[in-house]
Amino acid sequence: MKVRLLAVGSRMPSWVETGYQEYAKRLPSDMTLELVELPMGHRGKNADLARAIRSEGDAMLAAIPQGDRVIALDVLGKSWSTEQLASTLGDWRMEGGNVSLLVGGPDGLDPRCLQRADAKWSLSALTLPHPLVRIVLAEQLYRAWTILQGHPYHK
Repeated sequence: MKVRLLAVGSRMPSWVETGYQEYAKRLPSDMTLELVELPMGHRGKNADLARAIRSEGDAMLAAIPQGDRVIALDVLGKSWSTEQLASTLGDWRMEGGNVSLLVGGPDGLDPRCLQRADAKWSLSALTLPHPLVRIVLAEQLYRAWTILQGHPYHK
């Protein structure tokens, strides 16, 4: 199974790259985590914010491979415990296919991305900086995998 993290934004600080890679590389070859960075829409003093979000949405929708299960990260989504994530991850692996996780830009996901999603997941009721979300997602996917394997990492 391949999990794709489709995230708006690029040129992350080195600590983000290092943290993300630390957990992504721990996952086994039969459950890879791939980061796909998408361009952020133009923002500035007189920028059209709706146009920026729509541009990000166009890029994100185009990047979702045919047949992927789509999970949108959204503050209004359902909150999962780590154990629930592990169970869900186990279900996804049994069903086959790949998963695309959608992380929007600083102003959230385009509504079309939310409509395209098979589920909406909230990492926290807190507002998290989007670079940090990459690390949290990678770590939680690794932690969920260790639970499924009976590995002591989660203890």
